[in-house]
Amino acid sequence: MKHLFAFLLVIALAAPGLAAAEVTGLVVKPSQYSVSETIDRLEAALTARGIGIVVRWNHAQKAEGVDIPLRPTELLLFGNPKLGSNLFTSAQSAGIDLPMKALAWEDADGNVWLGYNDPVYIAERHGIADREAVVKKMSGALNKLSDIATGAAE
Repeated sequence: MKHLFAFLLVIALAAPGLAAAEVTGLVVKPSQYSVSETIDRLEAALTARGIGIVVRWNHAQKAEGVDIPLRPTELLLFGNPKLGSNLFTSAQSAGIDLPMKALAWEDADGNVWLGYNDPVYIAERHGIADREAVVKKMSGALNKLSDIATGAAE
């Protein structure tokens, strides 16, 4: 079963640009940098703003360790309890989607993308209707930080 899941994950990530923009609730931006540099830039921007880094996970490296080929793909988990914890007071189930995560990947054409869960989607998913200001602030911050990471802010 583990091998089937790993195979399906590889196929999903291998689809060119995997209709990335078509994944419900996912904000996706092209990056002018490599996968690692995109995540490096995001990590630096987050750290500079006092946002905690939970873990950085290199999917391609882990896949290589079990002989599964995968183009560069890295995940960064990060969080700001001053914002995210507010969502828990409305719906503790939001904890499944927080801390936030950002995924950078290289598609079959060599393009690099950065994607993250839209805070509006997270709020809708968990029926959070009383934290509009928090969701708006999270969305704005993620937009700016992802622009820095991808080079769109330059």
